Amino acid sequence: MSQAVDIGTLIDRDPRIRGGRPLIAGTGVTVERIVRWYRAGLEPREIAAKFGHLSVGQVFAALAYWQANREEIDTDIETDDARAEELERKARGARSS
Repeated sequence: MSQAVDIGTLIDRDPRIRGGRPLIAGTGVTVERIVRWYRAGLEPREIAAKFGHLSVGQVFAALAYWQANREEIDTDIETDDARAEELERKARGARSS
């Protein structure tokens, strides 16, 4: 019989990895990245398969973290999207100059 996993150990933060954003412990995969794939329509099993080294349980832990801390993760997503749009706008401006 396998040993029970404390789900509190599945999500971690390390200021040296991804700016200290919450991630799946032992990986560099952020909760934000899992949420983005989920919002794009992938099921947890598909997300785990896409990464190859993640278990379905780890993906569900990331989604549970998001549900419990939705404002934090959604703010991170909005901030990153705004940064990406600004970089794209600057790149378009540099090309047209």
